[in-house]
Amino acid sequence: MSPRQGSDECTPSYAAVLRVPRYLPVFLANALSMWGDFIARITIAAVVFERTGSPLATATTLAVSLVPTFLGRSLLGPLVDRFPYKWVIIWSQLLRATCVLGLMWLVMAGAGYGLLFLVLFVLELVGGASTASYMVLLTDLVEDRRLYAKAVALGAMSEQFNQAIGLAVGGGLIALVGPETGLLFDLLTFLVSAVVVLFVVQLRPVTGERGRGVRGFARDLSKAAGDLARHPVLARLMSLSAVACLGIVAPEALALPIAGGNGWGGVLMASPIVGAFVGILLIGRCDVLTQNRSILPMALAMPVPLLLTALHPPLWAVAAIFFVSGIMQAFMVPLQATFALTTEPAMRGRIFSLAGSVSVAAGGVSYLAAGWVGQHGSAHAAVAVCAGVCLALTALLAVSWPHRRVRSAVDRAYATTPSRAA
Repeated sequence: MSPRQGSDECTPSYAAVLRVPRYLPVFLANALSMWGDFIARITIAAVVFERTGSPLATATTLAVSLVPTFLGRSLLGPLVDRFPYKWVIIWSQLLRATCVLGLMWLVMAGAGYGLLFLVLFVLELVGGASTASYMVLLTDLVEDRRLYAKAVALGAMSEQFNQAIGLAVGGGLIALVGPETGLLFDLLTFLVSAVVVLFVVQLRPVTGERGRGVRGFARDLSKAAGDLARHPVLARLMSLSAVACLGIVAPEALALPIAGGNGWGGVLMASPIVGAFVGILLIGRCDVLTQNRSILPMALAMPVPLLLTALHPPLWAVAAIFFVSGIMQAFMVPLQATFALTTEPAMRGRIFSLAGSVSVAAGGVSYLAAGWVGQHGSAHAAVAVCAGVCLALTALLAVSWPHRRVRSAVDRAYATTPSRAA
Protein backbone atom coordinates (compact mmCIF):
# COMPACT_ATOMS: atom_id res chain seq x y z
CA MET A 1 0.00 0.00 0.00
CA SER A 2 1.40 3.43 -0.93
CA PRO A 3 1.31 6.31 1.51
CA ARG A 4 -1.08 8.14 -0.80
CA GLN A 5 -3.52 5.28 -0.59
CA GLY A 6 -3.16 5.23 3.17
CA SER A 7 -4.13 8.85 3.33
CA ASP A 8 -7.53 8.08 1.86
CA GLU A 9 -8.40 5.59 4.56
CA CYS A 10 -10.39 6.51 7.62
CA THR A 11 -8.23 8.33 10.15
CA PRO A 12 -7.81 6.08 13.22
CA SER A 13 -9.48 7.06 16.48
CA TYR A 14 -7.92 7.65 19.88
CA ALA A 15 -9.74 4.53 21.05
CA ALA A 16 -7.78 2.54 18.47
CA VAL A 17 -4.54 3.84 19.99
CA LEU A 18 -5.64 2.81 23.48
CA ARG A 19 -6.36 -0.70 22.18
CA VAL A 20 -2.75 -1.18 21.07
CA PRO A 21 -1.31 -4.01 23.22
CA ARG A 22 0.52 -2.69 26.30
CA TYR A 23 0.01 0.95 25.27
CA LEU A 24 -2.57 1.94 27.90
CA PRO A 25 -0.57 0.92 31.02
CA VAL A 26 2.57 2.55 29.60
CA PHE A 27 0.58 5.71 28.81
CA LEU A 28 -0.80 5.85 32.36
CA ALA A 29 2.63 5.17 33.86
CA ASN A 30 4.10 8.06 31.90
CA ALA A 31 1.25 10.30 33.07
CA LEU A 32 2.03 9.38 36.68
CA SER A 33 5.67 10.23 36.10
CA MET A 34 4.66 13.67 34.78
CA TRP A 35 2.51 14.23 37.87
CA GLY A 36 5.52 13.37 40.00
CA ASP A 37 7.66 15.98 38.25
CA PHE A 38 5.15 18.79 38.77
CA ILE A 39 4.29 17.76 42.33
CA ALA A 40 7.98 17.82 43.28
CA ARG A 41 8.46 21.26 41.75
CA ILE A 42 5.50 22.96 43.38
CA THR A 43 6.07 21.24 46.74
CA ILE A 44 9.67 22.38 47.06
CA ALA A 45 8.75 25.85 45.76
CA ALA A 46 6.10 26.12 48.47
CA VAL A 47 8.57 24.98 51.15
CA VAL A 48 11.14 27.54 49.99
CA PHE A 49 8.55 30.35 49.99
CA GLU A 50 7.31 29.39 53.45
CA ARG A 51 10.84 29.51 54.87
CA THR A 52 12.20 32.54 53.05
CA GLY A 53 9.16 34.61 52.11
CA SER A 54 11.14 35.52 48.99
CA PRO A 55 9.41 35.51 45.57
CA LEU A 56 12.88 35.45 43.95
CA ALA A 57 13.90 32.31 45.85
CA THR A 58 10.57 30.70 44.95
CA ALA A 59 10.99 31.56 41.26
CA THR A 60 14.56 30.26 41.40
CA THR A 61 13.24 26.92 42.65
CA LEU A 62 11.04 26.59 39.58
CA ALA A 63 13.88 27.75 37.32
CA VAL A 64 16.18 25.09 38.81
CA SER A 65 13.98 22.45 37.17
CA LEU A 66 14.67 23.87 33.69
CA VAL A 67 18.48 23.71 33.63
CA PRO A 68 18.80 20.04 34.67
CA THR A 69 16.07 19.11 32.18
CA PHE A 70 18.25 20.62 29.45
CA LEU A 71 21.40 18.89 30.73
CA GLY A 72 19.62 15.60 31.43
CA ARG A 73 18.19 15.31 27.95
CA SER A 74 21.45 16.20 26.22
CA LEU A 75 23.84 14.24 28.45
CA LEU A 76 21.83 11.30 29.83
CA GLY A 77 19.31 10.74 27.04
CA PRO A 78 21.88 9.03 24.77
CA LEU A 79 22.03 6.20 27.35
CA VAL A 80 18.99 4.86 25.49
CA ASP A 81 21.26 3.99 22.56
CA ARG A 82 23.57 2.01 24.87
CA PHE A 83 21.19 0.18 27.18
CA PRO A 84 17.70 -1.31 26.66
CA TYR A 85 15.19 1.50 27.15
CA LYS A 86 13.15 -0.68 29.50
CA TRP A 87 15.96 -0.67 32.06
CA VAL A 88 16.79 3.00 31.46
CA ILE A 89 13.20 3.93 32.34
CA ILE A 90 13.08 1.66 35.40
CA TRP A 91 16.40 2.83 36.87
CA SER A 92 15.57 6.44 36.09
CA GLN A 93 12.27 6.18 37.97
CA LEU A 94 13.94 4.43 40.92
CA LEU A 95 16.63 7.10 41.11
CA ARG A 96 13.97 9.80 41.02
CA ALA A 97 12.11 8.03 43.83
CA THR A 98 15.37 8.01 45.82
CA CYS A 99 15.69 11.75 45.25
CA VAL A 100 12.17 12.23 46.58
CA LEU A 101 13.14 10.28 49.71
CA GLY A 102 16.05 12.69 50.09
CA LEU A 103 13.72 15.67 49.70
CA MET A 104 11.38 14.26 52.36
CA TRP A 105 14.26 13.87 54.80
CA LEU A 106 15.57 17.38 54.08
CA VAL A 107 12.11 18.92 54.56
CA MET A 108 11.59 17.12 57.88
CA ALA A 109 15.13 18.04 59.01
CA GLY A 110 14.56 21.70 58.17
CA ALA A 111 17.55 21.81 55.81
CA GLY A 112 18.40 24.98 53.90
CA TYR A 113 16.97 25.49 50.45
CA GLY A 114 20.43 25.15 48.90
CA LEU A 115 20.33 21.40 49.59
CA LEU A 116 16.72 21.24 48.43
CA PHE A 117 17.80 22.86 45.14
CA LEU A 118 20.59 20.33 44.73
CA VAL A 119 18.39 17.25 45.20
CA LEU A 120 15.65 18.71 42.99
CA PHE A 121 18.32 19.40 40.36
CA VAL A 122 19.38 15.73 40.40
CA LEU A 123 15.76 14.56 40.25
CA GLU A 124 15.11 16.62 37.11
CA LEU A 125 18.49 15.69 35.61
CA VAL A 126 17.75 11.96 35.79
CA GLY A 127 14.36 12.57 34.20
CA GLY A 128 16.05 13.41 30.89
CA ALA A 129 16.94 9.77 30.29
CA SER A 130 13.39 8.65 31.10
CA THR A 131 11.87 11.14 28.66
CA ALA A 132 14.05 9.99 25.75
CA SER A 133 13.41 6.33 26.62
CA TYR A 134 9.65 6.80 26.56
CA MET A 135 9.83 8.46 23.14
CA VAL A 136 11.83 5.54 21.73
CA LEU A 137 9.48 3.05 23.41
CA LEU A 138 6.49 4.71 21.77
CA THR A 139 7.95 4.38 18.27
CA ASP A 140 8.35 0.63 18.81
CA LEU A 141 5.14 0.06 20.74
CA VAL A 142 2.82 1.59 18.12
CA GLU A 143 3.79 -0.23 14.92
CA ASP A 144 1.09 1.24 12.67
CA ARG A 145 2.50 4.65 11.77
CA ARG A 146 -0.94 6.24 11.31
CA LEU A 147 -1.73 5.11 14.84
CA TYR A 148 1.66 6.43 15.96
CA ALA A 149 0.76 9.92 14.76
CA LYS A 150 -2.46 9.62 16.74
CA ALA A 151 -0.52 8.43 19.79
CA VAL A 152 1.73 11.51 19.59
CA ALA A 153 -1.38 13.71 19.54
CA LEU A 154 -2.81 11.85 22.53
CA GLY A 155 0.48 12.27 24.36
CA ALA A 156 0.50 16.01 23.64
CA MET A 157 -3.01 16.40 25.06
CA SER A 158 -2.02 14.31 28.06
CA GLU A 159 0.98 16.55 28.69
CA GLN A 160 -1.23 19.65 28.74
CA PHE A 161 -3.72 17.94 31.04
CA ASN A 162 -1.07 16.45 33.34
CA GLN A 163 0.63 19.81 33.76
CA ALA A 164 -2.58 21.21 35.20
CA ILE A 165 -3.29 18.07 37.26
CA GLY A 166 0.24 17.85 38.65
CA LEU A 167 0.30 21.47 39.75
CA ALA A 168 -3.25 21.33 41.13
CA VAL A 169 -2.65 18.06 43.01
CA GLY A 170 0.66 19.31 44.34
CA GLY A 171 -0.83 22.57 45.56
CA GLY A 172 -3.82 20.81 47.09
CA LEU A 173 -1.69 18.21 48.88
CA ILE A 174 0.53 20.88 50.40
CA ALA A 175 -2.49 22.81 51.66
CA LEU A 176 -4.31 19.75 53.02
CA VAL A 177 -1.66 17.40 54.36
CA GLY A 178 1.65 19.24 54.26
CA PRO A 179 4.76 18.92 52.07
CA GLU A 180 5.97 15.62 53.57
CA THR A 181 2.77 13.75 52.64
CA GLY A 182 2.75 15.48 49.26
CA LEU A 183 6.24 14.18 48.59
CA LEU A 184 5.15 10.71 49.71
CA PHE A 185 2.49 10.74 46.97
CA ASP A 186 5.21 11.95 44.59
CA LEU A 187 7.38 8.99 45.62
CA LEU A 188 4.55 6.56 44.83
CA THR A 189 4.09 7.96 41.31
CA PHE A 190 7.68 7.09 40.38
CA LEU A 191 7.56 3.66 42.01
CA VAL A 192 4.28 2.70 40.33
CA SER A 193 5.64 3.87 36.98
CA ALA A 194 8.75 1.70 37.40
CA VAL A 195 6.68 -1.37 38.34
CA VAL A 196 4.37 -0.96 35.34
CA VAL A 197 7.31 -0.73 32.93
CA LEU A 198 8.95 -3.75 34.59
CA PHE A 199 5.97 -6.04 34.01
CA VAL A 200 4.45 -4.57 30.83
CA VAL A 201 7.31 -3.57 28.53
CA GLN A 202 9.19 -6.35 26.76
CA LEU A 203 12.99 -6.30 26.79
CA ARG A 204 14.42 -5.25 23.45
CA PRO A 205 18.19 -5.22 22.83
CA VAL A 206 19.92 -2.08 21.58
CA THR A 207 21.04 -1.88 17.96
CA GLY A 208 23.71 0.03 16.06
CA GLU A 209 27.37 0.78 16.71
CA ARG A 210 28.49 2.57 19.85
CA GLY A 211 31.83 3.89 21.02
CA ARG A 212 33.42 2.45 24.13
CA GLY A 213 33.94 4.24 27.40
CA VAL A 214 33.52 7.92 28.17
CA ARG A 215 35.38 9.03 25.05
CA GLY A 216 33.21 6.81 22.90
CA PHE A 217 30.12 8.21 24.55
CA ALA A 218 31.32 11.77 23.86
CA ARG A 219 32.12 10.89 20.24
CA ASP A 220 28.67 9.34 19.78
CA LEU A 221 27.06 12.48 21.17
CA SER A 222 29.18 14.74 18.97
CA LYS A 223 28.41 12.65 15.89
CA ALA A 224 24.68 12.77 16.66
CA ALA A 225 24.83 16.57 16.98
CA GLY A 226 26.60 16.82 13.64
CA ASP A 227 24.19 14.44 11.94
CA LEU A 228 21.22 16.36 13.33
CA ALA A 229 22.60 19.73 12.23
CA ARG A 230 23.36 18.49 8.70
CA HIS A 231 20.16 16.53 8.12
CA PRO A 232 18.05 18.42 5.53
CA VAL A 233 14.73 17.54 7.19
CA LEU A 234 15.45 17.01 10.90
CA ALA A 235 17.44 20.25 11.17
CA ARG A 236 14.61 22.27 9.64
CA LEU A 237 11.95 20.67 11.82
CA MET A 238 14.05 21.31 14.94
CA SER A 239 14.71 24.92 13.87
CA LEU A 240 11.01 25.55 13.32
CA SER A 241 10.21 24.12 16.74
CA ALA A 242 12.83 26.34 18.41
CA VAL A 243 11.76 29.50 16.57
CA ALA A 244 8.09 28.89 17.41
CA CYS A 245 8.91 28.85 21.14
CA LEU A 246 8.97 32.65 21.26
CA GLY A 247 5.36 32.90 20.09
CA ILE A 248 4.25 29.97 22.24
CA VAL A 249 5.90 31.16 25.46
CA ALA A 250 5.16 34.90 25.32
CA PRO A 251 1.45 34.70 26.30
CA GLU A 252 2.19 32.49 29.30
CA ALA A 253 5.20 34.56 30.40
CA LEU A 254 3.29 37.85 30.25
CA ALA A 255 -0.23 36.78 31.22
CA LEU A 256 0.04 37.93 34.84
CA PRO A 257 1.44 41.40 34.01
CA ILE A 258 -1.28 41.86 31.39
CA ALA A 259 -3.98 40.88 33.90
CA GLY A 260 -2.56 43.30 36.44
CA GLY A 261 -3.66 41.37 39.51
CA ASN A 262 -7.41 41.55 38.83
CA GLY A 263 -8.05 37.81 38.78
CA TRP A 264 -7.71 37.31 35.02
CA GLY A 265 -4.14 36.01 35.24
CA GLY A 266 -5.12 32.35 35.53
CA VAL A 267 -7.63 32.65 32.68
CA LEU A 268 -5.04 34.22 30.40
CA MET A 269 -2.45 31.58 31.26
CA ALA A 270 -4.95 28.81 30.62
CA SER A 271 -6.27 30.21 27.33
CA PRO A 272 -3.41 29.09 25.03
CA ILE A 273 -3.28 25.71 26.80
CA VAL A 274 -6.99 25.14 26.21
CA GLY A 275 -6.54 26.36 22.65
CA ALA A 276 -3.70 23.90 22.08
CA PHE A 277 -5.88 21.09 23.45
CA VAL A 278 -8.67 21.99 21.01
CA GLY A 279 -6.17 22.33 18.16
CA ILE A 280 -4.78 18.88 18.81
CA LEU A 281 -8.30 17.43 18.75
CA LEU A 282 -8.98 19.13 15.42
CA ILE A 283 -5.73 18.23 13.69
CA GLY A 284 -6.04 14.67 14.97
CA ARG A 285 -9.14 14.26 12.78
CA CYS A 286 -7.01 14.69 9.64
CA ASP A 287 -4.92 12.00 7.95
CA VAL A 288 -1.16 12.10 8.53
CA LEU A 289 -0.36 13.60 5.11
CA THR A 290 -2.79 16.48 5.62
CA GLN A 291 -1.40 17.02 9.12
CA ASN A 292 2.14 17.33 7.77
CA ARG A 293 1.11 19.67 4.97
CA SER A 294 -0.37 21.95 7.65
CA ILE A 295 2.87 22.27 9.68
CA LEU A 296 4.29 25.34 7.96
CA PRO A 297 0.97 27.21 7.39
CA MET A 298 -0.06 26.73 11.02
CA ALA A 299 3.39 27.75 12.27
CA LEU A 300 3.11 30.96 10.24
CA ALA A 301 -0.44 31.60 11.46
CA MET A 302 0.30 30.93 15.16
CA PRO A 303 1.88 34.32 16.08
CA VAL A 304 -0.42 36.43 13.87
CA PRO A 305 -3.34 36.81 16.37
CA LEU A 306 -0.86 37.83 19.08
CA LEU A 307 0.04 40.96 17.08
CA LEU A 308 -3.39 42.33 18.06
CA THR A 309 -2.33 42.62 21.70
CA ALA A 310 -0.44 45.79 20.71
CA LEU A 311 -3.86 47.46 20.49
CA HIS A 312 -4.42 46.88 24.25
CA PRO A 313 -7.76 45.08 23.79
CA PRO A 314 -9.96 44.24 26.80
CA LEU A 315 -8.96 41.18 28.80
CA TRP A 316 -11.72 38.96 27.39
CA ALA A 317 -10.40 39.75 23.91
CA VAL A 318 -6.82 38.98 25.00
CA ALA A 319 -8.03 35.60 26.28
CA ALA A 320 -9.70 34.94 22.92
CA ILE A 321 -6.52 35.96 21.06
CA PHE A 322 -4.42 33.61 23.21
CA PHE A 323 -6.95 30.82 22.62
CA VAL A 324 -6.84 31.18 18.82
CA SER A 325 -3.03 31.29 18.85
CA GLY A 326 -3.05 28.16 21.02
CA ILE A 327 -5.12 26.29 18.45
CA MET A 328 -2.40 26.91 15.86
CA GLN A 329 0.21 25.45 18.21
CA ALA A 330 -1.14 22.02 17.24
CA PHE A 331 1.32 21.97 14.33
CA MET A 332 3.85 20.69 16.86
CA VAL A 333 2.08 17.29 16.93
CA PRO A 334 2.77 16.22 13.32
CA LEU A 335 6.17 17.94 13.54
CA GLN A 336 7.18 15.77 16.51
CA ALA A 337 5.76 12.58 15.00
CA THR A 338 7.53 13.07 11.66
CA PHE A 339 10.76 14.03 13.42
CA ALA A 340 10.65 10.78 15.40
CA LEU A 341 9.89 8.54 12.42
CA THR A 342 12.51 10.21 10.19
CA THR A 343 15.26 9.51 12.73
CA GLU A 344 17.27 6.31 12.29
CA PRO A 345 16.18 3.78 14.97
CA ALA A 346 19.74 3.20 16.23
CA MET A 347 20.18 6.97 16.76
CA ARG A 348 16.81 7.81 18.27
CA GLY A 349 17.93 8.00 21.89
CA ARG A 350 20.64 10.59 21.32
CA ILE A 351 18.80 12.50 18.55
CA PHE A 352 15.58 12.76 20.59
CA SER A 353 17.61 13.92 23.57
CA LEU A 354 19.54 16.58 21.68
CA ALA A 355 16.41 17.91 19.98
CA GLY A 356 14.59 17.94 23.32
CA SER A 357 17.41 19.87 24.97
CA VAL A 358 17.33 22.44 22.15
CA SER A 359 13.56 22.88 22.71
CA VAL A 360 14.04 23.30 26.46
CA ALA A 361 16.82 25.84 25.90
CA ALA A 362 14.71 27.73 23.34
CA GLY A 363 11.82 27.81 25.80
CA GLY A 364 14.05 29.18 28.56
CA VAL A 365 15.53 31.86 26.30
CA SER A 366 12.04 32.78 25.12
CA TYR A 367 10.83 33.25 28.72
CA LEU A 368 13.77 35.53 29.42
CA ALA A 369 13.32 37.46 26.17
CA ALA A 370 9.59 37.99 26.75
CA GLY A 371 10.21 39.07 30.34
CA TRP A 372 12.98 41.46 29.30
CA VAL A 373 10.85 43.11 26.61
CA GLY A 374 7.94 43.33 29.05
CA GLN A 375 10.20 44.91 31.67
CA HIS A 376 11.16 47.70 29.25
CA GLY A 377 7.67 48.42 27.95
CA SER A 378 4.05 47.39 28.34
CA ALA A 379 3.24 43.68 28.62
CA HIS A 380 0.71 43.99 25.80
CA ALA A 381 3.32 45.43 23.45
CA ALA A 382 5.86 42.81 24.55
CA VAL A 383 3.59 39.96 23.42
CA ALA A 384 3.17 41.67 20.05
CA VAL A 385 6.92 42.23 19.69
CA CYS A 386 7.68 38.58 20.49
CA ALA A 387 4.99 37.50 18.03
CA GLY A 388 6.45 39.75 15.33
CA VAL A 389 9.95 38.37 15.80
CA CYS A 390 8.56 34.83 15.81
CA LEU A 391 6.63 35.48 12.59
CA ALA A 392 9.69 37.03 10.87
CA LEU A 393 11.96 34.11 11.80
CA THR A 394 9.34 31.56 10.74
CA ALA A 395 8.91 33.38 7.42
CA LEU A 396 12.68 33.19 6.86
CA LEU A 397 12.53 29.43 7.38
CA ALA A 398 9.52 29.20 5.07
CA VAL A 399 11.37 30.90 2.21
CA SER A 400 13.96 28.12 2.07
CA TRP A 401 11.73 25.30 3.33
CA PRO A 402 12.71 21.99 1.64
CA HIS A 403 9.14 21.05 0.65
CA ARG A 404 10.15 18.14 -1.59
CA ARG A 405 12.53 16.60 0.94
CA VAL A 406 10.01 16.95 3.75
CA ARG A 407 7.28 15.41 1.59
CA SER A 408 9.54 12.47 0.70
CA ALA A 409 10.47 11.97 4.36
CA VAL A 410 6.78 11.96 5.34
CA ASP A 411 5.93 9.43 2.60
CA ARG A 412 8.73 7.09 3.72
CA ALA A 413 7.95 7.48 7.43
CA TYR A 414 4.24 6.68 7.21
CA ALA A 415 4.59 3.95 4.60
CA THR A 416 6.70 1.88 7.01
CA THR A 417 5.20 -0.54 9.50
CA PRO A 418 7.90 -2.21 11.62
CA SER A 419 7.31 -5.81 12.53
CA ARG A 420 9.13 -5.89 15.86
CA ALA A 421 7.29 -5.33 19.11
CA ALA A 422 8.33 -3.29 22.08
